[in-house]
Amino acid sequence: MFSGIVEEIGAVKSVQKGLHGLRLSILASTILEDMYIGESVSVSGACLTVTECGEQDFAVDVSTETLNLTTLSSTSVGTPVNLERAMKLNDRLGGHLVTGHVDGIGTIRRREQEGDAILLTIEVPEPIARYCVKKGSLTVDGISLTVNDVSDHACAVTIIPHTANVTTMGLRQVGDGVNLETDLIGKYVERLLHANGKIPAPTTPVIDRDYLQKRGLI
Repeated sequence: MFSGIVEEIGAVKSVQKGLHGLRLSILASTILEDMYIGESVSVSGACLTVTECGEQDFAVDVSTETLNLTTLSSTSVGTPVNLERAMKLNDRLGGHLVTGHVDGIGTIRRREQEGDAILLTIEVPEPIARYCVKKGSLTVDGISLTVNDVSDHACAVTIIPHTANVTTMGLRQVGDGVNLETDLIGKYVERLLHANGKIPAPTTPVIDRDYLQKRGLI
C-alpha cells in the first residue's frame, strides 16, 4: 500500500527483455535506504517487487499483465520514473490509499500554465472515468492528485510547483501517456452495490464510428 507521495525521481539504468516481461534496473538514492529483496516499490504508479539491491540501483521484474496496463512497456534507458516505498502503518497519510494496481493508461490532451502552476487535462478511458469525481483523488504516475473537474472521458488536475519539481509531472507534455489508478474505496462501493442489486452492472461500450467521432478520434 502506498500514499501517492513520491519520494524521488529515479532513472532507468537498463532494460532486459525476458520471455514473460521485462527486468528493469533503476538508479535511485533516497529509497535505497533499508531496501531489501522482496519488498514493494511503486514505479510510476505500478507496484513492483524488488528482486535485486545495489549501492546505487535496484531491479524489478515487470510482468506481461503490468506491461499491458501501464506505460512501462515503452520504458527505455534514461526514462525518469517516480519512486515511492511502501507506506508504514505509523506514517502520516499525506495523499490517499494507493495500491499500485494501475487501472489503465490516460493521455494528456492539454497543458496550460496558470501562474506557477500547470493545469493538465487527461483523457481517461471510459471504464476508469466512472470512478473519477470532482474533488476526489486520482493517482497519476504514482502521484496522489486532486481532480479539479471531470467529464465523461476526461479530468483536469493542477500540478503545483513543488510537485512539478520533485516528480515527472513537470516533464509531461501533450500526447504523453500516464498510468492511472482510481480511488480504491469507490471500487468496493460499486462492487457491493452491484452484488445487492442496487445499481446495474457497467456495460461494455460499443466501439463504433459514432463512439470514435464523439471522442475526436476520427
